[in-house]
Amino acid sequence: MKKSLLLAFLLSMLALPAFAQEARQDISVSVSDISAPFASGNAVQLHSTAGFPGGLVSYRYDLTPHGALELNFQYDQNVQHFVFPEGNYHIHDRIEEFSGAYVYSFNFKNFNPFLEAGPAGIRFLPIDDAKTDTFNISSNTNVGVMYGGGIAYEISPSFDIRAELRGLVIKTPTFGYPGNDFRTGVYYNLYNPVIGIAYHF
Repeated sequence: MKKSLLLAFLLSMLALPAFAQEARQDISVSVSDISAPFASGNAVQLHSTAGFPGGLVSYRYDLTPHGALELNFQYDQNVQHFVFPEGNYHIHDRIEEFSGAYVYSFNFKNFNPFLEAGPAGIRFLPIDDAKTDTFNISSNTNVGVMYGGGIAYEISPSFDIRAELRGLVIKTPTFGYPGNDFRTGVYYNLYNPVIGIAYHF
C-alpha cells in the first residue's frame, strides 16, 4: 500500500512540470487610444477628436505554438464633428469594440512579435452631455475588420508586456440622424495603439 501511495505521489510530481508548461491561455489588459482620420462623402465631412485613453481586454487560446484565437472588448470615447450643408454638429460618444482574430506569433527568445486579423463589430453610443449639441440621434453599430501587429516581451513564464498598433476598418457612423444627413457612405480606418500586460495560465 505504501509503495502504491509513493508511486502515485511521484507520478503527480512528475506531472506538475508538464502542466506548468501547458499554459495555453492568456488574458491581457491594455491602455488604448482610438484616433479617427478625416472622412468625406455625400457632401458630409467628419472630423473626430480623442476624448481620454480607453481600455482593451483580450483573451487568447493557443491552438499551436505559433497560432492562437483571440477575443477582444475595447472601450473608448471621442467627439465626432459632422459638417454638412444643413448643419454643423458635435456628438460626444462611447466606442465599444467586440472582435475576434487569428493571431500568428514568432518566437525570438523573450521577444514574440505577432500579427492578427479578424472580424469586428463597433458600437457608437451618443452621450447626452455638454459636448453633444444635437439630440435627434441614436446608437449605431457597424461591422468591419480589425487587424494589427505588435510585440510581446516575456518578463516571466506567467507574464508579458505587449505593445501593438491595431486598425479598425468600418463605415463612418450615422447615429440614426433624420434623413441620413450624417451618412458619408465611406469606410475609414481607426488607428488604435495599445500597450498592456498579459497573464498566461
